[in-house]
Order: sequence, then C-alpha cells, then structure tokens
Amino acid sequence: MKFTLSWLKEHLETDATVEQVVEAMTMAGLEVESVEDPAAKLAKFTVAKIVEAVQHPNADKLRVCQVDTKDGRLEIVCGAPNARAGLTTIYAPIGAYVPGSGITLEPRPVRGVVSNGMLCSAKELEVAEESDGIVELPEALPVGASAAEAFGLEAVIDFEVTPNRPDWLGVRGIARDLAAAGLGKLKPETVPQVKGSFPCPVEIRVDGTACPVFGGRLIRGVKNGPSPEWLQKRLASVGLRPINALVDITNFITHDRARPLHVYDRALMVGDVIEARLGKGPAEPSATDAASPAAHKDEQLIALDGKTYDLTPEMSIIADADGQRPIGLGGVMGGESTGCSETTTDVFVECAWFDPIVTAQTGRITGINSDAQYRFARGVDPQSVVPGLELATAMILELCGGEASEIRLAGEAPAPPAPIAFDRAYVKKLAGLDLPAQRIDAILTDLGFEVAGNAVTPPSWRRDVEGKADLVEEVARIAGYDNLPTEPLPEVATPAGGVLTLRQRRLRDARRSLAARGYSEAITWSFMRRAFAELFGGGQAELVLANPIASDLDCMRPSALGNLIEAAARNARRGFPDAALFEAGPNFRGDAPGDQWTAVTALVAPHAPKSWTKTAPDPLFALKADLIALLDELGAPQLQVVQGQNSPWWHPGRSARLQLGPKVVVAEFGELHPQVLKALDAEGPMLAFEVNLDAIPEPKKKGLKTRAALELSPLMPLKRDFAFVVSADTPAGDLVRPILGADKQLIADVRVFDVYQGPGVPEGQKSVAIEVTVQPREKTLTDAEIEALSARIVAAAEKAAGAKLRG
Repeated sequence: MKFTLSWLKEHLETDATVEQVVEAMTMAGLEVESVEDPAAKLAKFTVAKIVEAVQHPNADKLRVCQVDTKDGRLEIVCGAPNARAGLTTIYAPIGAYVPGSGITLEPRPVRGVVSNGMLCSAKELEVAEESDGIVELPEALPVGASAAEAFGLEAVIDFEVTPNRPDWLGVRGIARDLAAAGLGKLKPETVPQVKGSFPCPVEIRVDGTACPVFGGRLIRGVKNGPSPEWLQKRLASVGLRPINALVDITNFITHDRARPLHVYDRALMVGDVIEARLGKGPAEPSATDAASPAAHKDEQLIALDGKTYDLTPEMSIIADADGQRPIGLGGVMGGESTGCSETTTDVFVECAWFDPIVTAQTGRITGINSDAQYRFARGVDPQSVVPGLELATAMILELCGGEASEIRLAGEAPAPPAPIAFDRAYVKKLAGLDLPAQRIDAILTDLGFEVAGNAVTPPSWRRDVEGKADLVEEVARIAGYDNLPTEPLPEVATPAGGVLTLRQRRLRDARRSLAARGYSEAITWSFMRRAFAELFGGGQAELVLANPIASDLDCMRPSALGNLIEAAARNARRGFPDAALFEAGPNFRGDAPGDQWTAVTALVAPHAPKSWTKTAPDPLFALKADLIALLDELGAPQLQVVQGQNSPWWHPGRSARLQLGPKVVVAEFGELHPQVLKALDAEGPMLAFEVNLDAIPEPKKKGLKTRAALELSPLMPLKRDFAFVVSADTPAGDLVRPILGADKQLIADVRVFDVYQGPGVPEGQKSVAIEVTVQPREKTLTDAEIEALSARIVAAAEKAAGAKLRG
C-alpha cells in the first residue's frame, strides 16, 4: 500500500513530517517497507533562468546559454530546440548524476565551448516518459528552488498490510490509526448524499453466496474524458496510470477509502438486469463436443486486461442479459464488453460486497491480483456499499456532469460485529500496561470502536476483532509498544534431571547412535497418500486431511516406513541403490490425544556392488545388530524375540519383534513384504526396523553412588565351544540367556557362531554352535573346575530350551 503525505493530510490534520509519520506508523504496528523520496534523488537539481541564448559558433543545433543558477551566472551549452532567453527550467551542476541518461556531468568542452552544467528535460529527470525539450516552468519560481518543489513531487510511503487489516488499504484507515496514536486529528468523514432524480432502470439480483449485497445506480448524460490534473497526479504518485475520469474516480476511491467500485457503459449492457452469481456448472456435451472435448467450454469472459478466462462454478460472476452473459469477475476485474471509454454517455455504477473466500478463489484460479481482488479477498467494509456509491456519484457528477438515478439495492449486508464484554483491568493483566480507563476508552473510540459501559462493539471494518485479547492488542499498539514493561520473567530453577525430557533425550541419543552406525537421517512429511497409509494399517477417515498441501499427501501417516521406502526408491532411480536411512518422529493411529506415538524408524536397501569375494553375510543380522545396539543406547531392558506375529507389511518368514510381553511391543524388524514394495514402486529387498520410544520403560532411578573402580583380570580368558541340538523353531536367543546365567562371575560372553540342519541332525531339529568366553578372576581354573562349569552350562541349556549336547 502506497500513499503520500499530502494525500494523508486530506484526512488528517497534522504538521508531521514524513519521518515522523513513518516513526508513528512503525510504533502503531504498520510495517513500513520503504520511503521513496524524489527530493533526495533530485537534491542537486534546482530552478534556473536563461538570460541569453545565442547560436553555438561551431554547431547549428546547439546554443550557448547564459543562465542564472544557484551557483551564479554560468555558461551552459544546450541542444534543446526550446532553449531561449527568459525560460525558467532545471539546472544540473557539474558532478550531478542524471538518472534518465545514466551519466555524471563533467566539465568537458562541447564543440570547443566548455559547458558548466546541464539544462534538463523531464525525461532526463525521470518525471515524464517523453519530452521534446528542456523543462519549461512557471516564471514565478525563484532561482535555486529545488526540482522536487518545482514539479510538486513528494515522498511516497510504502508499507506492508497484514491480511487481518483491510482497512489499512485505504488512506483514511491509515489516518484513523495515526490520529489515535496522537499524530494529528482525524477530519470528519464527509460523504455527500445525492438524491436521485429518476428510478434506476437496471434491476439487480444476487445469489447471496458470491455477493450478499449489491448496490448500483445509473448516471446518464456524463461526459467522459481525461481526469483533472490533481487526480492524475494523485494516482500517478502511487504508481497508477490515469485512464479516464470514470475509471480514475473508481481507482481513487479504492485507494482513498478501501472501497473498490466498477463502472459499466450502459449502452454496451444487454437487457435491464444485472446479476451477481457463481459460475455455471459444466454443460452437457453435444455429439460434436464428444469428438473434441477441448472444444467445449462453459462460460468465458474477455476481461479488461485483454485475456480470455474460462469461468468455473467456484468463481464470482457479474452477468447481464437476464444473468446469462458474463460481463465481469465480481470483486476482481470487469469485462471488456462493457468497459467505459471517452464515448460513454450513460454509466451504471456498481458498489457491492463480495464474499472474501469466493473472491480469493476467483483470483487464485484466474491468476488475477488486481487492486479490487486484493481488498475484497481480505474483507472490505460491508457497511460501505451505500456510502461508497454516494461518494462515487458525487465525484462523477462534479467531474463528468450528468444526472443520477435513485440507488437500487439487492441482498443484505453481513451482520455487524457483536459487542465484546471487556474489563479494563485485562489490559494490565495481559499487556502489563497500567492505563486509566479513560485513556483505554479514548483509544478504542478513536479507532472507531463503540464503548458502552463494559461492552465494546468493533466497527464494521474491523471484523478481525473477536475477543478481549484483540482489544488489549489495539490498546497496546496505540499506547506504544515502547511503553510495554521490560520486567524480566521470573527465574525458574533448572530441573535436577536436566532441561530435556526422557523422550527428547532418547530422540537425541537415537539420532546420534544411528548416524554413528552409517545411517543418513531423513526428514519426511508427517502425512502420505491414503492408499499407501492403508498398507501400513492406517488410512482411517479421521486421519484424512480436509485441506492437504498436495493430492498425494492427504492422510496422516501411521508409520514412517512408507516415506522411507519412497525415499530409498527415489535414490535408487537416480543411481544410488544402496541406501541406509532413518527418521525419528511422530506416527498416528487416530485423532484422539493418545493416538500419536513417537518412533525411530530405520531402513536399509542392501544393494552392494558385485565383488570377487565370498558372499557377504545376511544383511538381516547386520540390521538386527544395529537395532540391538540402538536399544542398548536407549536403556531398554532385556527383550523377548518373537517370530510369526509381526504386522502384515513385514515378510512373514524373515521378520520378528521385540517385546516386554504380549501387549508391549517395543520394536518390529526384518524384511519388508514384497507386495508392499511393489505397491510403492520400490525394488526389493528392503529391510527395516521401527522402535516405539513410548513403549520403552523409564529406567529406574539409581542412587548417587560412586562408580566402582575398573577391575581388569590379569588372567587370560579361555573359550569353549558347545553344539546343542534343539527344536528347529527355537530361537538362538533362548540358549544365550540361560548360558549367561549359568555362572555370572566366570562367564563373560556368549556368542552364536553357527546354525546347522542336515545329515547328522534329526529332522525337525537344528544344531546351534555357541562360543562361551570364560574369564577367571582370582586364579587359573583347573581341569575339574572347567568341567564343572561346562556341566552347569549344559544343564542350563537343557532346562531352559530342552537342548541336548550334540554327539
């Protein structure tokens, strides 16, 4: 939003400078982006008078001028055809940078005569697009006056308007806030009422959805043409191109009062009915359309920008011909078919209130971001329909003449904001500002709020104010953010266990542990395609997003596995098939508060390059080792390995889960089901594990004891191998645990190094080879002690798993 100081002073009585206005705006919450000051750019350019202009001795098209300047009388060479004695123009001294030509003046001779400066054209000063010679100014201007003053140029303030403050999109709204902030006094709003001299012949209809209320009137006998100089300058100062008086009036009111309007050439309208409605739905295709579907269109409009737009049922449409012919996009842009020109004599003026959501959707579909669309999409004052129409009528009659009809209204404006119960003490409680009630009421009143006892009613242009906290914000920003108390927050003692929660510590430790083991962290969306979510036990209706950011991200994810599989598949398609990825984040079982759970999910796609060496070990066991190392890092207790009960997206024969009991599953791991990979267009095999951090119990708090000194035995350890025959469905882990417990003092480690099925082993059984590391502590073990320990190992394995020593 741009405006100038003189424009602001049309609504605000103030002596403030541009700098003071910018400071007050900043303190009132209006974010100033830039101030374009032409006086600074043209600071070196001043008014001068040509005293004498004679022919250059060495050039037919040059004149040697004697010029009175702020630096005295100087001799300047000029090639402009209008350079003559007595002309008041603009002078540029040596060293000045001329913006229109991009040169810096130097004292160089021109055909043998040194020019001590330059006489400038309007184009060279960038105050006009074209010029035929040097600037010609009124004789009354004194020598030495600034060029900005001579051209009537002033600073332009540009600031960012937040979506909740559409009233700032009009200069009067800015003046109202600055007056409340104490920068001046807001002038009374004068909207002349023009009495119609005949009934409006155009009937208005609204559908109540795209356009709840529509006002209009006919003005006949107008004489359209260029708008007056003051109006053209005002529009040009904020970057608008003057077109003609009728269009310039609507653009002026749009920027002055944040009230967009539109004018139609009545002679180009069809029929006596104008209707605001949504676009029509798709028509039934004919036989010829079936052969060429692209040739069949619904409604179309050629807009004022010269482009043709296909109209859809989501758009706001203005139509004549009994509502059948589109002539404009409601709240966005008018149509070319009824545009006003200098031949227009009868004009129908539209002043309506269009639904912000429909207007925003229309702009989004068409790609049009006009001044009207920008305002209606944020919410124009719904009570400004009649005042806006009256103001436009008065200006048209003043500038173009004519005779106005009575106002015709259709529909009903949205209800005004409801009163808000407001206790003045809430300002102190919420913002810390100790202000008297009179000052609070004065601020709200100056901003347009109606204060009656403890009830405060927002004005119709402030539909963003919905509660008492919003009222406190209004008081605080006008009172000044610099007046907010600077008291520090009370100190809070650091928790004994640190500032991170147990879950946060475990997430941090899990990331570090997996990164150290060669995994790359992936950060994916917390949602996925619903069809993919169903593959992992999700996709419930309550988890489908109402407004997804993309059509393939429409459901909250039940597991991060789907996203990691897609990431690994994308890497493979780009020539990097050997992936190892992990993600730590939330998964979702439902939309209830307890349905979100935190998981650490890892995936490997083992596609190692071909090698002359022997076959590499099964990657499933490497994955399991990574999982066990992670659980140890997270402080998980001893877990039970269970096969055959995993979720259906795991391979039934190459997966398992770790659990504390039948109801507390801590992790699932293994190879992913080939059908799941095929559905995700991923090439297998892929292996993964998923750890439920919330299922890992919190470790018991230990007393603050001094850690025991490290004990290293001076005696050499010894190793003994055992081969046990067990049932084929017995997990090897069921042998490791009882053997470790056979003698906790002597047995340091137990490791499975071979599993065998075949000749020599009964059918339905397998041989599990285990290496036991024995670490003597006090003395070297005798043969008898070693045999006794071996017997205890065999007995423990037989008791726990029914194992028999092979051979």
